[in-house]
Amino acid sequence: MPSVPDLATLKDDMVAFVEGHGMRRFPGYIDYEEVQTVIWKSEDNPDSWKDFVELAKAAGAPFLTMDSWALRREELDEMLERLGKAEFTNDEDLEEARWLRTYVGKTGFVQLGFAFQGVMMVYEISTDWYDHYQHLTELSEDFGGIPIDEPDQDEES
Repeated sequence: MPSVPDLATLKDDMVAFVEGHGMRRFPGYIDYEEVQTVIWKSEDNPDSWKDFVELAKAAGAPFLTMDSWALRREELDEMLERLGKAEFTNDEDLEEARWLRTYVGKTGFVQLGFAFQGVMMVYEISTDWYDHYQHLTELSEDFGGIPIDEPDQDEES
């Protein structure tokens, strides 16, 4: 499923499925660094999200959290600007970032979640281009803010 360039239709299907099970949606993102989390393993089953929703209902969850992310031109332009100014960026990274313009307005990430006994159960799906965008964003943020006179970065790795 991640090879699909836009997850908007899947997101719409998820909304209909969740509501069809009489459950509500809470717009929110579950941050792994903030709460104890268990990630659903889909085992290459593109419809495993339906099993996840059914499990949430069986567990008595009154609602599911739902978050999605679509690429906005402003975000891509900001990342391109950071990459262009970074000392350690190569032309290949810039070219790959420019290639992402194809996906402006498309949904690249969807997350569902529910709480169970103090733990957040999470289902996520992302496109290949979203994963690539995340990598380039991290690269632009890591290299964009390193002052020249800072101690050797290799020693910290």
